[in-house]
Amino acid sequence: MPQIDAPNVYDAEPIPEAARTEIDRLLRTGDLFRYTAAADAPVTLLEREFAEAMGCKYALAVSSCSAALFLSLRALGLPRGTKVMIPAFTFAAVPSAIVHAECQPVLVECGSNYRIDLKDFEAKFTDDIGAIIISHMRGHTSDMDVIMALADMRGVPVIEDAAHSLGTLWSGRKIGTIGKIGCFSFQSYKLLNAGEGGVMITDDADLVARAVIMSGAYEHNWKKHDGLKEAFERWQNKLPLYNLRLQNLSAAVIRPQLKELARRVNDGRSNHDYVADQLNLSPWLDVPPPLAQELRAPDSIQFNLVDMSDDEVTAFITAAEAAGVKVQVFGKSTDNARAFWNWQFIEGETPELPTTRAMLMRACDVRLPARLKKPELDFIAEALVGAAATAMEEQRAYGT
Repeated sequence: MPQIDAPNVYDAEPIPEAARTEIDRLLRTGDLFRYTAAADAPVTLLEREFAEAMGCKYALAVSSCSAALFLSLRALGLPRGTKVMIPAFTFAAVPSAIVHAECQPVLVECGSNYRIDLKDFEAKFTDDIGAIIISHMRGHTSDMDVIMALADMRGVPVIEDAAHSLGTLWSGRKIGTIGKIGCFSFQSYKLLNAGEGGVMITDDADLVARAVIMSGAYEHNWKKHDGLKEAFERWQNKLPLYNLRLQNLSAAVIRPQLKELARRVNDGRSNHDYVADQLNLSPWLDVPPPLAQELRAPDSIQFNLVDMSDDEVTAFITAAEAAGVKVQVFGKSTDNARAFWNWQFIEGETPELPTTRAMLMRACDVRLPARLKKPELDFIAEALVGAAATAMEEQRAYGT
């Protein structure tokens, strides 16, 4: 069998050729601002097509998923200091959006399967919680049936941070459409790649109108958003402008990729499950299974290191990199943006979250793009399984 080089897991798929004609047109005209055209600007068309694909009424394309989360909180009209619950396993942009919206993050424990600990969620769901952000972190969906039942019973809005979960289904429903608002990312490592960008979706006309104005639809630019005249007139001149718009070039890059989404979802799921089956054969590697209601759309793979000491974890990382596969253990570096103890911008003392901390110290992350083929997947799986064996053998031999 021929040897293959270590796969490049960082490059995205090529942008479809169909984008080039529109990009050339935009460059010739210089028409990059979403509100220059009288109607049907690329950003407007992207919003219309994305909403249709998700089966929701409204979509607002913005500069990032972080911007979408921030605008969602502001559009909900939460008073300053409102407590917002989030999983303790998420990206730093999520608590940052809450702080930027002048609210207070409340961190909830996450278990070894990377999902919210429902007992801790219920215990921390006190009367002063004003909103919930559920991060489907790395595409792992927490139990949305339980979460939504508790939230609906108390009338607390749920925002879905679905940056990693475009294409995931929960009991047949599209992730991002279960809560009041869904937020998605178009950053380069996601299934739709514009380098940067994001989008929020909702069925609430008044909420999206507020978000549109705050995103930067100043003066009468809001008139270029269809079907919201009454809501816009109610909020004209009453909201601050944050200027978080998406520009036309980004929309031109994204729109042709919508046709590729179903294939990328299927390929990503197939790749993930193929590698997971191989990793789970190792006694030292464990890929948590999906929940029964969840049909995932992964573009990376996470697994836990089993019965490894700190030295053995370090040896595993070193051996994997020597074999050609870079592994991130979320809790091992001093600056990882997914380790809650590094979010020192949150007011107050860092909370004690022993379950999440223990998970992060053994949870591994490896890029696994949907474009990879079987020989590349085999390379990654064999490198990881081999690195685990090498780490345990070397450390145990050293220990004797």
